[in-house]
Amino acid sequence: MGVRKKESGQRKTQDRTSEEKVPSSSLPFRKNRGLQIICLLYLAFWVFLAIAPRDRFDWALENLLVVLCVAVLAATYRHKIFSNLSYGLIALFLALHALGAHDTYSQTPLGFWIAELFGTERNHFDRIVHFSFGLLLAYPALQVARRAFCVPGHYRPILIAFALLAASSSLYELLEWGAAMILEPQAALAFLGTQGDVFDAQKDTALAALGSVIGLTPAALARRSSSRLPA
Repeated sequence: MGVRKKESGQRKTQDRTSEEKVPSSSLPFRKNRGLQIICLLYLAFWVFLAIAPRDRFDWALENLLVVLCVAVLAATYRHKIFSNLSYGLIALFLALHALGAHDTYSQTPLGFWIAELFGTERNHFDRIVHFSFGLLLAYPALQVARRAFCVPGHYRPILIAFALLAASSSLYELLEWGAAMILEPQAALAFLGTQGDVFDAQKDTALAALGSVIGLTPAALARRSSSRLPA
């Protein structure tokens, strides 16, 4: 009788241990408290910045891709591609984008503060966000390469992640160009945010690539298997 109780206690302990080790990406959303907190914080931030933006039309344009991004993330959650760390990094990038959408990128107060700090005339907030695109989304892109595309090896997923980020950044610049061809000149200028720089698109793409290189460097230096990715 005592042996049975001991075995039963050991099984319960093993069950609790296995439940504690379940990665966040394997949890249903209703049980993923970490992701729920990330979503609530971002939603509150987004709603706050949606109130009285500087240019409502530009704000709507800037948020079209945000709505698409959130829809894709929601639809792919059950496929367990991203960890909570990745969702947090994506939310942080989208929060930076929300700041730019609220005031328009060329008029963001944070950019003016940075310009005054470093003694520059241009508002470089758009440059910061493009760099952050590569830096913050490097790890999520790596998880896409490993978990969604099932790319084997150590370095090949990193190269695929870099290619995804570089291609996405270039595609966004093409979408901006296409939108500018359709919009009225004033709306196009607000949306593009070039601030008179004819090489704005090239610099933005280069900064995104630089950010992705920096973001992927730790993964390139760490020789570990994809199964040990943090949840």
